[in-house]
Amino acid sequence: MLRGALVREGRPVALGQKGLLLLQALLEAPTQALSKTALMEAAWSDAVVEESNLTVQIAAMRKLLGPQPDGGAWIATVPRTGYRFAGSVRVLDSAADGELPSQPTSLPERPSIAVLPFANVSGDREQAYLADGITEDIITALTRFRWFRVIGRGSSFVYKDKPVDSKQVARELGVRYVLEGSVRRSGHHIRVSTQLVDAASANQIWAERYEMELTEAFAVQDAIAERVAGAIEPELLKTESLPAAARSSGNATAWDLVRQGTWHFHHVGQQTHLSARKLFREACRLDPELAEAHLWLGRVSAGIVAYGWSDKLAQDIREGLDAALKAIRLDEKNPYSHYALAICSIYANAPEQAILAAERVIEISPSFALGHLVLGMGQFFRGSASEAIAPLEHGLMLNPHDPQNFVWFNVLALAYLFAGQTNEALAAAVKARKIAPAWRPTQETLACCYVSLGRLPEAESCVELMRDMENPAGDALAPLRLRNPHWADEIAHLLLECGRAAPN
Repeated sequence: MLRGALVREGRPVALGQKGLLLLQALLEAPTQALSKTALMEAAWSDAVVEESNLTVQIAAMRKLLGPQPDGGAWIATVPRTGYRFAGSVRVLDSAADGELPSQPTSLPERPSIAVLPFANVSGDREQAYLADGITEDIITALTRFRWFRVIGRGSSFVYKDKPVDSKQVARELGVRYVLEGSVRRSGHHIRVSTQLVDAASANQIWAERYEMELTEAFAVQDAIAERVAGAIEPELLKTESLPAAARSSGNATAWDLVRQGTWHFHHVGQQTHLSARKLFREACRLDPELAEAHLWLGRVSAGIVAYGWSDKLAQDIREGLDAALKAIRLDEKNPYSHYALAICSIYANAPEQAILAAERVIEISPSFALGHLVLGMGQFFRGSASEAIAPLEHGLMLNPHDPQNFVWFNVLALAYLFAGQTNEALAAAVKARKIAPAWRPTQETLACCYVSLGRLPEAESCVELMRDMENPAGDALAPLRLRNPHWADEIAHLLLECGRAAPN
């Protein structure tokens, strides 16, 4: 598409206005399934029409576009959901005289932003958790603005303590704007300095310095997010405002405990997770109205159960569910609150509830990667392998550099495997192995993929590597095996076939 028109080999293609609007909506969300309601709003926002109008337009576009080189349709039907654009999308720079440019640009047209980890300039390494926590608060606050695509914490924190410039970050993460900053703490006094950079020109758009007492710190993320939104989209800000988040009673100690807890949480390990839970519990006790304390208690409870670090499974996941539900009551528009409920529901063996919570996450913040990922996990764990693929792929696209992505790639690989797409399953499993080569479950998934493809020597190699690897303390796929014993049997059968083929 070029300037509101469809062009093929330099020649315009006759596509009506409604068709153009629908195609634009699909192209702006590549690989993402768009509901029929969303597409009808895109094309008929000022009218009430029957769903058959959408069906007619889609059929006409498919006929006009013809098949892809591999024979598939450009616009795929997503059962019980809607449609998605199935081809690859490149965003091109505008060219003079209406000609298509020869090279694609790496910067998308839709407003998108990465928040780099704020530097701790306090002179005290133990205060690093404060800078990390404020960075994460700002990322969360920005996800409230629906017109942004916000890069997730996992991808942004890859650049922590690394000397990078804004153009490099923008190129690697595919964003237009980069927010940088620093945090200095002296006693109960905090100074937060920030600057917003347009990566296309490397120009500073806006800079600000906030001086505050610790008791005021939980307000800074909203202030910064609002200024960022105002600098990028001033016209949109005239009609949209930052949703009012639930406020705590101002207990600085509880807020500080949450920041410390999130630092431990992201250093994934048994002791760090248990330490984080202790801090979140204390924050909830000190300030029962602090939504962040409850949502983080929910998230860490799910992690402790999933990684096998719980000796009271039912009690711990119940604590997580209760905490997540309270977080939602305190701050219903915070996507992290609903994500906490979704991930806890997975390990409470309630994937249907997880799906509903994940869908609410995406309604609040369409660019929130974890929402799409947990939606895919929920679909998969309830037994819908094919329906899990699109949200898992989309979540990984939104948050490509998260160090924990090996878990999501492994889930995606299994979803592909049980959906009968073995080559795609192998590709996803290989990506999981690249991130975490010593994680045993990935080697198991790889072995299953290789057996399914008849590549027994590679499968045997994976099994040999598995023998030298430590078994994880827990089984992150336990709810999947419980709800879908036929898939557990299929994995066991594939591994058995590999063992039979191995030489004596």
